[in-house]
Amino acid sequence: MERERKIQILKDIVNIDSTNGHEEQVANYLQKLFAEYGIESKKVQYDVDRASLVSEIGSNDGKVLAFSGHMDVVDAGDVSKWKFPPFEATEHEGKIYGRGATDMKSGLAAMVIAMIELHEEKQKLNGKIKLLATVGEEVGELGAEQLTQKGYADDLDGLIIGEPSGHRIVYAHKGSINYTVKSTGKNAHSSMPEFGVNAIDNLLLFYNEVEKFVKSIDATNEILGDFIHNVTVIDGGNQVNSIPEKAQLQGNIRSIPEMDNETVKQVLVKIINKLNKQENVNLELIFDYDKQPVFSDKNSDLVNVAKRVASDIIKEEIPLLGISGTTDAAEFTKAKKAFPVIIFGPGNETPHQVNENVSVENYLEMVDVYKRIAIEFL
Repeated sequence: MERERKIQILKDIVNIDSTNGHEEQVANYLQKLFAEYGIESKKVQYDVDRASLVSEIGSNDGKVLAFSGHMDVVDAGDVSKWKFPPFEATEHEGKIYGRGATDMKSGLAAMVIAMIELHEEKQKLNGKIKLLATVGEEVGELGAEQLTQKGYADDLDGLIIGEPSGHRIVYAHKGSINYTVKSTGKNAHSSMPEFGVNAIDNLLLFYNEVEKFVKSIDATNEILGDFIHNVTVIDGGNQVNSIPEKAQLQGNIRSIPEMDNETVKQVLVKIINKLNKQENVNLELIFDYDKQPVFSDKNSDLVNVAKRVASDIIKEEIPLLGISGTTDAAEFTKAKKAFPVIIFGPGNETPHQVNENVSVENYLEMVDVYKRIAIEFL
């Protein structure tokens, strides 16, 4: 495929506003693109205007390698702060700017183009490449969960997630838990607080207890680093001269094996139960999202092949590492059999930021990297 055609494909899908909940237009575009080259694909409907996409090339004899990328992007935020419109992909000084350019439409496009080129070249594959393009990764890995439950990952022998990693290969990442605490009090005039129950005050009881718990943790993981907890959203009250009846907070946890998801959840439940025994305290804890850490073998065939191929094409040493962010791998690895996983894709440190961008050369080189990894791994 010509260089400009590859660049235009990425621009086309960046131009599609697939802010979480509106991914089907990307699936439609990729399905049509595959069809132009005689490659079949299938949409897996998740909801209205939401569909994941599954496609395969190769033969049924041999191993199965999956390429996976998500089609949703986060909200663009304050558009006035962008150098270029976030959903009008702009090439400038060797980079493509736009929401999703690095997270992760460049990885997804590179994988799709790699499959098309292998098919066009009539490359004999000792097995098959399966594309798993997902919805809802940014808010719970919804598409990956659905595809895994439907069995699309049960035959995999290896998985590459095309999330932005630059010239690094990721083989492990932390788990993630999102939770909400709701506090119910009683309204009263602020001049007569004794007739009310301040929901914000009671919410802060929880905040202080959970912060004490976090500060007591000295566990760390040599690959993934420290356990992380942040309260990221607080909301309460509706009028400055009224005692607030409702308040809530949301927190995010990045877990490690030494402080695993179940242990952390049990601690939060104990804190809530203890506080609810106090007079006029009424707290409710809801776990919104619970994803386990992912550890793959850093000496697996997939890691070794990817490292060797990438070093040869990119002409530099490719380090292996673990990261704090979670990916669709947390769901796909729930499939019936175990398989090695790597997170390896074009991109940089601009995901979710104003002026998100990707290097054109990094994007294009990954097409060749994916092709060679697939041929050698299979």
